[in-house]
Amino acid sequence: MEKQEEQSSKVKTASSDQHLSDILLQINSSKTPAVINYGASWCRVCNQILPAFHKLSNEFSNKLSFVYADIDECPETTQQVRYTPTFHFYRDGERVDEMFGAGEERLRDRLWLHS
Repeated sequence: MEKQEEQSSKVKTASSDQHLSDILLQINSSKTPAVINYGASWCRVCNQILPAFHKLSNEFSNKLSFVYADIDECPETTQQVRYTPTFHFYRDGERVDEMFGAGEERLRDRLWLHS
């Protein structure tokens, strides 16, 4: 992925457990639907879907909040994540859906469903 595309994407990156906790609090108090992509820098599949996640964040930016959390940078708040990548979808502050693995079309369909 070009760095320029990544910089212009609408994805918030959680840089620590505290940062992810703050983001989750914002999601819980917000009416805006959100998606969190839990991944890891060493995960090949995560690295394959990440450019699509950034691209889709621009496509759905007026309908959804996008968050990326590396499980190694947020070990306490991501203990429940068993597979990478895992996507959690939130609506009205509640987690309403979960998707495991990659697949840009699958992800796009879920985003459309929850936007």
